[in-house]
Amino acid sequence: MALTELNFEFKPGSPKTLVDEWSHVGVVSSGDLEVLIEKGNAYEGKAVIRVMTTVLGFDSVWETVLKRIVETTGLSSVKVSINDNAATPAVVKRRMQQAIANGGGLQ
Repeated sequence: MALTELNFEFKPGSPKTLVDEWSHVGVVSSGDLEVLIEKGNAYEGKAVIRVMTTVLGFDSVWETVLKRIVETTGLSSVKVSINDNAATPAVVKRRMQQAIANGGGLQ
């Protein structure tokens, strides 16, 4: 099974960062995904997101979903690594919300 790497950077209008230094939720299994968020000043107010996925042709869907999450939450100054195995946009949104909560929320 080949993996595709997608890379995105978003800078929200009202930036907030993770309280804790890092967060991890989820597992890579059928129809699910794993999210790791690492806080860091090197990201200069941006959410730098790398997606590893087995599904081809959904780059614009990933971009739309992730951009909306970053704009809604203000998530910034973080690197997000997502390891996907055919998760739906609803699962992506939920796992991101869980990862933020697991990292102590946003400040």
